[in-house]
Amino acid sequence: MMFMGGLIRPKKYDKVKNSVYECGMPEFSDARKRYNVRFYIVALLFVLFDVEIVFLYPWAVAFGDIGLYGLVAMFMFLIILVIGFLYEWKKGALEWV
Repeated sequence: MMFMGGLIRPKKYDKVKNSVYECGMPEFSDARKRYNVRFYIVALLFVLFDVEIVFLYPWAVAFGDIGLYGLVAMFMFLIILVIGFLYEWKKGALEWV
C-alpha cells in the first residue's frame, strides 16, 4: 500500500504546499543569528529576582516562628543580593546604549 501511494501521489508540489503553515508568517531572517549578550544578562537578573521571591515567600509565612534569627538571616541574604545588583549596575551591565 505504501509503495502504491508513492506511485500515485503528485510529484510536483505547488507554492502553497511548500509555504509556512505553523505560524502564518513567512520567515524574514535566519533563526540562528547572534543576540546581544545584554538580553541574557537581563534574563539572568530576572531569574535571580524570581529566586529571591521564592525565598522571601516562605520566610514571610513563617516569620512568627523563626523570630529574630530568621530576620537577621533574611537581611543578610537581601544585603548580599543588593550588593550583587549594585555591582552589575556599576559595571554597566544594565545600560542599553
